[in-house]
Amino acid sequence: MTQKQISHPEGLPNCAAGHRARHIHDERRASAGGGHLVECCCRSTSKKADAESALVEWRRINRPARSARKAPEAADNVIQMRLVMAGGGKVASVL
Repeated sequence: MTQKQISHPEGLPNCAAGHRARHIHDERRASAGGGHLVECCCRSTSKKADAESALVEWRRINRPARSARKAPEAADNVIQMRLVMAGGGKVASVL
């Protein structure tokens, strides 16, 4: 068997859908399709040459969604003036 599951004492972070992740090491050469990957039942990383790269990619693709920023509140001590162009916007040429 060329694949083995590697256990981590601290555990792996679950995927965004909440599935448990597992770290798989395919012991074949890289040219034959070997490498490290982290997977769950709904997604997996691509195979990487080292375990740390696979874990970094797993954390990146399963990062919690960021919340949208709130719009800044309007200050109550600011007066907004209306801007009007004088002369209707026509430019006169002088020769």
